This record gives sequence, structure tokens and C-alpha cells, in this order.
Amino acid sequence: MSSPLSMRQQENRLEIGVRGYDSVLSLRELLSGVVPEKLSAALTVLLGSSVRVVSADGGWVMGEAPVLTNTARRLPLVNELETVGYLETSSSDEACVRAVMIILESFMRSGARYFMASEMHIEVVKTDYEDLQRKHSALMASEARFKALAEQLEERVKEQVNTIASARSQLYQVDKLASVGQLAAGVAHEINNPIGFIRSNLSTAQSYVQKLQGVAELFKSSSDTALCDAWQSDDLDFVLEDFSTLLHESVSGADRVARIVSDLKGFSNVDQAEEELIDLNENIRSVCNVAANQINSRADLKLILGELPPLHCKSGHLSQVFLNLLLNAAQAMKQRGEIQLQSSVEQGQIVIHISDTGCGIPPEVLSRIFDPFFTTHEVGAGTGLGLAVSRDIIRAHGGRIEVDSVANAGTTFSIYLPIDRSAS
Repeated sequence: MSSPLSMRQQENRLEIGVRGYDSVLSLRELLSGVVPEKLSAALTVLLGSSVRVVSADGGWVMGEAPVLTNTARRLPLVNELETVGYLETSSSDEACVRAVMIILESFMRSGARYFMASEMHIEVVKTDYEDLQRKHSALMASEARFKALAEQLEERVKEQVNTIASARSQLYQVDKLASVGQLAAGVAHEINNPIGFIRSNLSTAQSYVQKLQGVAELFKSSSDTALCDAWQSDDLDFVLEDFSTLLHESVSGADRVARIVSDLKGFSNVDQAEEELIDLNENIRSVCNVAANQINSRADLKLILGELPPLHCKSGHLSQVFLNLLLNAAQAMKQRGEIQLQSSVEQGQIVIHISDTGCGIPPEVLSRIFDPFFTTHEVGAGTGLGLAVSRDIIRAHGGRIEVDSVANAGTTFSIYLPIDRSAS
């Protein structure tokens, strides 16, 4: 009984475990703990005659199947009130037969207890395994939730870092623009005063020339030969004519300087807190006048301005956007090209297209051009904030900015601004 289980016995135990507690054990299973040949030999010695143990269905016989006589008896072997087999013997020794029956029933009870214990063990192991599986599934689900939370946290941290970096860049740029605006306003004010009196003096000088032209007729018609000769020798007719032209050109130049100063004063209002109703085309013209010096040396500027409705906005901020894009377009010129700025109204939006025939933007960096501090210029040639701030300004006005670029062919920035801000 203490010998290791054979492969067949292990299979039987597994089958019982699979069948469950309510399964009826066969005689072969009940006696699987003993060696059939040895048990058969022992029973033969005890009964002193031919003997065999047969299953109830006759399908299993312990040991060799001896030939029994016609007088052989067939005694039932019972387990749990069920006949599971028979003891067949021709022995007439009742005491020995009862002893053998007791031995077989003891073996069967031991086998039944063994299988019951085995079933209980298997059930416990199965229950423990299922519990372990449930715990494992719970741990896997918990781990998945933890990973998801970790990824979400990491994503939120990245978003916060980007938000902080963007806010910092905007604060830096706004502070920079405010300083530039204050400087530009001061310079414009200082220039405006001398330009005012220069313009006034030139107008006065023009009136003096007109008076001298009237006196000139008297000199030329005078009978005084000396005066006439002096007039002719100094070619005062040419002097008066040329002086008038010089004054006219100077007045035009002074007016142009005054116009540039006016545009500069308007552009300097980048730190204004309140919005105003403006003509965006005038805003665009002012920016072009301010940037003319840097653009004209690189490209020809072409304006195609359609009729636009008044727009409620922060004009200084939009001026900064247009200036950034115009200067970027000029810097993209490897050789002299053309910059075209077009305005129109499309589907309830003001649309501004700024196109250039420059070097274009490589596809691999096109998606990054609006990132703060990203620049394709050489070190020291730019801060990488112009486009990022421009995008944020347009978004603050409820609009959007898009870019389309072809390498070595040119770039087009398109700005879309809703006319009705409340609908955006």
C-alpha cells in the first residue's frame, strides 16, 4: 500500500478528481493500491483453491483468470451499498472465505478513502488555483490601471511642462514687445516734433518762393542793365525753378517720414489691453511701411487687398503677427523674389494669405515650426518665438493660422479671423 502509484493509478486518481465526489468507484479503482498478482497469489494460499476477483460488469479480473469448477461460489463485493464486483472461489472453508471477504472489503475501504482524500486534495488545489487565477487577474487589471494612470500622469506632466514653457515664452515675448513698443513710441514722438516744424518751414519756404517768382518778373523787366545782367549771369530763373522743385520734394519726403512715424506709433501699441474697431487693410499697410527697409532689399512686395469689414481686435498684436510673417518671408529669400500679401472675406471670415517664393520649409520640420524656441535660423539669428507667439495671438482672436510649404518653391501662411467673434 505504501509503494509509489503506478502511471495507471495516477490516471485513475486524476479521472476520479475530474469526475467528482458523487462518482461510483469501480472495483479496479478500489483495489488500485495493491498489486493484483500478489493479491491473487495471497488469496489462493488463504483459500487453498482456485480463486479470482471479478468486476461487476465482468470486464476486469484480478491476476490470471483460473478455471473454476462447477461448484464454485460467487460472493458479492459491496462498497457504499453498491455491488462493485464478485469473489469467485471453490473453497468450502467458510472461515477462510469470510476472512478473505473482510480483507478485500478492507482494501476497498482503504481505496475509497484514498480516492476521497485524493478528490478532496484535487478540489482544494483546484479551488486554490482558481483563487490564485482570480488574484492574478485582479493584479493584472490593477497593473494595467496603474500603467494607464502612469501614462496619463506622464502625459499631464508633459502638457503642464509645455503649458509652462509656452506661457514663459509668451511672457518673454510680450515683455520684449512692450519694451520695443515703448521705445518705438518714444522715438516716434521725438521724431514727430522736428518733422512737424520742418514740414511747416518747408511750406513757408514754398510761399516765399512764390513771392520771389513775382519779384523776378520785375527784375527781368527792369530797365536797369546791371540788374538784368546779374540775373542772367547767376541763372536765377533756373535757381527759382529748381528751388521750387527741391522744396516740393522735401515736403513730400517730410510727409513720408510723418506717415512712417504715424505707422510706427500705431505699431508700438502692442501692450494695449483693450480691443478696438479697425480697418485691417490699413493695419497691413502700416506694417508694410515699417518693414519696407528690410523687405525691399530682398524681395518685391505685392499687396492685393480686398474690401474688408471693420474688425474688433487688438491691432498692435495683429501687427506683430503680420510683421513676423513678412520678416520670415524676407529671410527665406536666397535670391531676390516676391512676397505677396492678399486679404479677402470668405465664409464669414477675414482671410490673409502671405506667400513668398523663398526656400520653403523642409517637410521633416514643418510640424514643429510653431513650437516655442524652435527655429531653422542660425544660432543668434532668431529666438524661435515669432511663430509660436503669432499662433497664440491668432488663437486669442478666435482664429487659426495654417501653413503650406514646398521645399525650394515657397511658403504660404494663411490666417483666418472670424468677423463675428461671438460665433467663434
